[in-house]
Amino acid sequence: MAEIFPFAALRYDPEKVVLNQVVTQPYDKISPKMQEHYYRASPYNLVRIILGRPDGEETEHNNRYTQAAGYLHAWRKQGILARDHTPSIYAYSQRFDVPGTSTKVERRGFIATGRLHPYRDGIIFRHEQTLAKPKSDRLNLLRATHAHFGQIFMLYSDPAQTIDALLFDGDHYEWQEVTDEYGVLHRLRRISEPSVLNIVQTEMADRKLIIADGHHRYETALNFSQEAATSANPGFRKNSGRVMMTFVNMDSPGLVILPTHRVVFGLARFSPDAFVAQAREFCEVKALGELDDSQAVKFLAEAGQKAISFVAVTKTGNLLLTAKPDSAGRISNEFSSRQRKLDVVHLHSLMLEEVLGISREQVVNQQHIRYLRSASEALSSVKNDDEVNVAFLMNPVTIEQVRDIAFAGEVLPQKSTDFYPKLLSGLTIYSLDNGNEQ
Repeated sequence: MAEIFPFAALRYDPEKVVLNQVVTQPYDKISPKMQEHYYRASPYNLVRIILGRPDGEETEHNNRYTQAAGYLHAWRKQGILARDHTPSIYAYSQRFDVPGTSTKVERRGFIATGRLHPYRDGIIFRHEQTLAKPKSDRLNLLRATHAHFGQIFMLYSDPAQTIDALLFDGDHYEWQEVTDEYGVLHRLRRISEPSVLNIVQTEMADRKLIIADGHHRYETALNFSQEAATSANPGFRKNSGRVMMTFVNMDSPGLVILPTHRVVFGLARFSPDAFVAQAREFCEVKALGELDDSQAVKFLAEAGQKAISFVAVTKTGNLLLTAKPDSAGRISNEFSSRQRKLDVVHLHSLMLEEVLGISREQVVNQQHIRYLRSASEALSSVKNDDEVNVAFLMNPVTIEQVRDIAFAGEVLPQKSTDFYPKLLSGLTIYSLDNGNEQ
């Protein structure tokens, strides 16, 4: 079902740049502070293309997107970016410490291009909703540059780990390495042997794919491929029907999903006592006393093994909220039985909407809510920010839940999953103007 293809990537020439000075985190994970750091790191840093600062007043013909295309053209002409000679796939590993633990993990995958399919085809599945604004931004960049700079993070199932064994066993391929700002070691090597490529393509042909990260970019690529269908250039039409992906085996031990905690702010009439009283309608409430972030996360993990649970942090104390047995029945029937078993659906439907009165539209627009990976930051925000009302510490969604929801054609609330670490942008670049891909 899944069609994957080798491609000749554009890559930074290591003799002309230092790799860790030019690659970046995905565009939507780049804070203003990170953007400034990337700008200072190198005049060839990819941020100038994927999240550039406009050079002067933007007009129809001179704006951040046309400037991005100008950088891409100039860097190719200067040889800063050079195209590999033969279509290849790229083995990609990430070695890292799981945040908040001393556990060392390696996540393995490979980069190739994959054929785009509408979700209705039942080959590629999403697990979360998307927003219009990010898709519009990425579409404008794709129209201007005709290139993909980051990979869509795709999950496939291979319990025997056949593909990983093929790509990672043996030392006859040279590794390229870079360590990012989070201490993650990224390793990449190019594989172009026709026999190996054929085996990987054959192995992937019966797989279904789940988008782990990159929903907006995937849907943008799909929209652009429909625009390109009228192009007179057959090579461009073909290439536009594909997008660069990193394929990761969901059955491998290196797959890590972190929780995303919620911080609620700006509710003028919020009262901790009133919140607790209303929460008792849906949850058993237990006072926890003083806890640091590691204690809170450990306590929550233990509670989550028995029932849907989250820790609520207010300015007057820490609370364990455990869903009552009948709470799932209080959630709207528009959610399936699978969705109603999720902590995050209980939180959004019962705590945010029913108890705190935050509408779904406000959640989508990130009004009164922000998201944090760090439990320590969530606790600190309640203590130190007068505008913050309450923080909810969450257990992570499991890969089994993601798989079951996605394959059922359903979705999770936004910011339900945090696959760690992120895939670096700029390790490989897929130019749609290349005319001789397979």
